[in-house]
Amino acid sequence: MSFEQVDYTSLDIPAAPFSDRSRIPEFPKGAVPQHVGVIMDGNGRWAKQRGLERTKGHQAAEPVVFDTIAGAIEAGVRYLSLYTFSTENWKRSPSEVRFLMGFSRDIIHRRVAQMDEWGVRVRWSGRRPKLWKSVIDELDVAMERTRNNSVIDVVFCINYGGRAEIADAASAIAKEVASGKIKGGRVTEKMIAEHLYNPDIPDCDLVIRTSGEQRTSNFLPWEAAYSELDFVDELFPDCGRDVLWRSIDDYIHRDRRFGGVKS
Repeated sequence: MSFEQVDYTSLDIPAAPFSDRSRIPEFPKGAVPQHVGVIMDGNGRWAKQRGLERTKGHQAAEPVVFDTIAGAIEAGVRYLSLYTFSTENWKRSPSEVRFLMGFSRDIIHRRVAQMDEWGVRVRWSGRRPKLWKSVIDELDVAMERTRNNSVIDVVFCINYGGRAEIADAASAIAKEVASGKIKGGRVTEKMIAEHLYNPDIPDCDLVIRTSGEQRTSNFLPWEAAYSELDFVDELFPDCGRDVLWRSIDDYIHRDRRFGGVKS
């Protein structure tokens, strides 16, 4: 299956219908991953290659994010988790952190109507401490406005860390043990899963990381324990729906056994 390469940085807001229907791959029914996670990496390097400030790379990524969402809808993906800002990203320079916080807030504010029109349900995964209140406020508004949408759930992982999520789940369970609500000797995998940030969202089927780096960087370690991984060479601002479709096409041709053996 071949995919057209597009300069996504030239795009603004993809319109609905999102693209020429003839371009959308006809994936086998039931074969598309239900939950896809994307580690959006390479914005800074993209800018550096062009002699630009790192912030320009983040700005160039905005239309790509929404082109990817459009492509996920077209492919039939039900849940899309986007690694937007990790708990480790606070280590970056104060100026870049300030930019990323403000930029995240502004994107959610200016794109919420578009996402609502597309049938996107906005979700958030991450920790409240340290995260700017203005970002949380915009997320709360977007989540409330779109809570009845059911085309696709888009999870913005902002101030997210996989180990932090598991630690928070363990802390919540410990409080329930201390209160006598549950017995400590009966902690199960199911119980931990029920205390994650979004326990109603199914495990991740496919994780895509852009920029050629081959690691998951603390992204969904519990939910993606059995995910298929696809490390693509393109820097994120050079990606978009066609890179997503290519990864989905690769996914459906893999043999997933979940530790078992197929006859």
